[in-house]
Amino acid sequence: MEVRRKQPIGVELVKRGIVTEIDVKNALEYQRIYPSKKIGEILHIQNACDSEKLIQAIGDIIGTKGILLGKNTIKLKITDYISIDIAKKNKAIPFEVIQGRIKVCFPTTVNNTSLDAIRMLLLNKGLVMESYITFETDIDKILKSLEGSVVNNFNTVSNNADTVTSLVDSIIKTGIERRASDIHIEPLVDKVRVRYRIDGELFTATDISKEKQSQIIGRLKAISNMHQERQEAQDGRILLYEDYNIRVSSQPNINGEKFVLRLLKKNTDVKNIFELGFPYDDNKLKKSINKKNSITVIAAPTGEGKTTTLYSIIDYLNRPEINITTIEDPVEIRIEGLNQIEIDGKASFASSLRTVLRQDPDIILVGEIRDKETGEIAIQAGQTGHYVLSTIHTIDSIEVITRLRKMGISDYDISSTLATAISQRLVRKLCPYCKQIRRFNEKEKDIIESIGKKYGINFDILGNTYDAIGCKHCNNTGYYERIGIFEVLDLTNEIKEEIVNGKSSIEIRKTALEGNYKPLIVDGISKVLQGVTTLEELNNKLLIY
Repeated sequence: MEVRRKQPIGVELVKRGIVTEIDVKNALEYQRIYPSKKIGEILHIQNACDSEKLIQAIGDIIGTKGILLGKNTIKLKITDYISIDIAKKNKAIPFEVIQGRIKVCFPTTVNNTSLDAIRMLLLNKGLVMESYITFETDIDKILKSLEGSVVNNFNTVSNNADTVTSLVDSIIKTGIERRASDIHIEPLVDKVRVRYRIDGELFTATDISKEKQSQIIGRLKAISNMHQERQEAQDGRILLYEDYNIRVSSQPNINGEKFVLRLLKKNTDVKNIFELGFPYDDNKLKKSINKKNSITVIAAPTGEGKTTTLYSIIDYLNRPEINITTIEDPVEIRIEGLNQIEIDGKASFASSLRTVLRQDPDIILVGEIRDKETGEIAIQAGQTGHYVLSTIHTIDSIEVITRLRKMGISDYDISSTLATAISQRLVRKLCPYCKQIRRFNEKEKDIIESIGKKYGINFDILGNTYDAIGCKHCNNTGYYERIGIFEVLDLTNEIKEEIVNGKSSIEIRKTALEGNYKPLIVDGISKVLQGVTTLEELNNKLLIY
């Protein structure tokens, strides 16, 4: 959006008689406290003048059209044209469509990247975009109402609850119905906020009166078997809901006690490793896992599905003639035929692992390598004929080596025992009910081609891609459920030699890329080309452009 004004916008507005010098002075004082706010936005917040005339004047000054955005202005269903995610990311609100032309509002601070992204998205749907500007505070109000529509039946349920017992029950049951993995119940200054994490994204469900805060906390502590009097971090469980084991964590903050409920479904079937999105075929998978005298490590940040992948690999390897023992904190899925051990406050991964080694295991699953002691015992187990599977928190598979080094594991032990490092991320899958097919645009082609060139891969970009639209089935997000993107580092003799010689992760990565190693982005692009997810979702996870 070309800016043609030369003087400060406050001066221009005074010249036009929209505001007075005193109004601008007051706005500048406000701006000293909130420097991120623009003068025009502040004048709107302070009700210094007629807001409609103000935004029209600002639009004229900066060379575009301004409009005061409200419920009566919006004459279409926003999520029929762009998903909630895209609207939030670009702060874009479509508000009217006439004969193939669609009007879209942006904040006064809009950049060309957001304009181009929305223009191209709508052009691929056969619509020509007309851009308008409006106040960012008004856009934020509309985006918040859109976000709330993810759980649009929640307010009715909660507001009709006649007791705190039924209120808490409605919060949990709605979370279960909406496929939430976590429920956040957060005390704020003047209210209690309830948010659901669905397919990895947090959505605000509702706000509850501050007066009910102590009763909600009391009820949650009662049903999760926590101490009522203690104002300190606690852990508990809720077992009142059929098929669900709900882990509860409380943490005091300046406004009270926050609760996070992790919804774990009992007797969940373990997904096949290939259903999770693993890119290898059966033969390649067998070469990467189940190597005796070795360790396989799954690496990813928190919440990216490491444990699910571990379970899938164990289920893949599980046979009657193999003794498999797992050490977990906690046991999330019970698998027939496995010896599953849940550690408690009296034990640790390291101490439990020592005991397990006396139980004649063939395969050992260690929930997480957290410290040097656990790492060293896992290494020893791998060196004495066992196959060990575990997880570690790192950004990719190469950095597993760096992480083990920082724990104090020797280069010799790493090179002699670590067989495979697998890194992963979870990306949201396009909703099959509302995704809309289109051709790749030139910008997308350039991004994919540059990645292919970097890693020596010729991606086929002649096919189609899809836009995330949003519908009732996917809560108007355009996405439904998640899938993994993976990278696999098989430690070749060349890589092992570099580890022993103390080479850095940069040098090891260079050697790995000369072999069969392909980073996460390669599998991610493949899933975009397959129509499983979008380039935008991939960028949200990996920041590729």
